[in-house]
Amino acid sequence: MAYNLIVEAPDPRDLEYVLEEKSLKGEKSLYIQGPYMMAGEENRNRRVYSEKEMFNEVARYSDEFISTKRALGELNHPTTAEVDLGRACHMVTELKMDGNVVFGKSKVLSKTPCGKIVEGLIQEGVQVGVSSRALGKLTPMEGKSDVNVVEEMKLIAIDCVADPSFPKAFVNGILESKQFICSENGTFEEVYDNFEKGLATLPNREVEAYLKEQVLSFLDVIKQR
Repeated sequence: MAYNLIVEAPDPRDLEYVLEEKSLKGEKSLYIQGPYMMAGEENRNRRVYSEKEMFNEVARYSDEFISTKRALGELNHPTTAEVDLGRACHMVTELKMDGNVVFGKSKVLSKTPCGKIVEGLIQEGVQVGVSSRALGKLTPMEGKSDVNVVEEMKLIAIDCVADPSFPKAFVNGILESKQFICSENGTFEEVYDNFEKGLATLPNREVEAYLKEQVLSFLDVIKQR
């Protein structure tokens, strides 16, 4: 079964930027906090997340990533299902559900190149937002063909975005064309890019045979899931 790469961004006006003193030396850290995700009702990207699934995924992410200080987010969304450490700009320190809303708190990484950019933008008054990046299966909602229900959500990261309108355009135009298959060891393999790269390297006379081979291979993978 194929998974889509999905991003969701709350209204950045609901976020707060807090400067906290965190050491005996008087060093201060910049934090972003507020509502990060929402479940149980249609969001502005016309999607609905199950509250139970969201609760379980927040618990998993908190246990596997936040508690081990590996909950890193990038500056703007990449089109992959992995986090690039070289583009890390903040680290999520808290993530918890209150009703159907997931509230989070992130520390801006002021010593990384991308973290310095985020810190500088906030200090200059730019309204920096956060946006979740996750894998999931999209199923049209019964009675509302233009609304999708997200199932089997797997949170990858919370990224920083500077343009509030960017995530919606990005998810509709690019990310949802990205398809991933869960491999036997639990990792997610990107199907579309591997297929596209292979196609681009072939002479025209071999394209038809390659297409047939790849389609059959893809169908075999789906049957095994």
